[in-house]
Amino acid sequence: MIVSIIILVLVTVQRLGELVLARRNTARLLAQGGVETGAGHYPLIVGLHAAWLIGLFVVAWDRPVNWIWMGLFVLLQLARVWVIASLGGRWTTRIITVPGETLVRRGPYRFVSHPNYMVVAAEIAVLPLAFGLFAYAVVFSILNAVVLAIRIRAESGVLSRT
Repeated sequence: MIVSIIILVLVTVQRLGELVLARRNTARLLAQGGVETGAGHYPLIVGLHAAWLIGLFVVAWDRPVNWIWMGLFVLLQLARVWVIASLGGRWTTRIITVPGETLVRRGPYRFVSHPNYMVVAAEIAVLPLAFGLFAYAVVFSILNAVVLAIRIRAESGVLSRT
């Protein structure tokens, strides 16, 4: 039980830290003349992720941990760090383009267009599975797929013009 709570608190702290980094990068990119695209769907992303994490606190706080799934979740965190490090100061939770900047082609971006979304999609399924919550993983994966379809369409459209 205490292990589950510790895991959920650590994931929450990580996410809050990422939001601080994203806000800092967003402000800097906008100050450099960056333009935001897709702001209308951003609340859907925030709401989905908040509901996912809050819901896990409600239903998983007292559940045993499957360490194989948790190990996969830790590997996904390493992939997340790789994505963030590859984008550096350009990583943000919003779609911000700066005129004259080229697409990043290093790190995981050498292999796929949207590695961050691949990591997020996996995380949304894997963390609940680490607590034995199969139906929870399925429901939030479906909701995330809907939101990501909107997000990727908006992001791909603007990135295709850079």
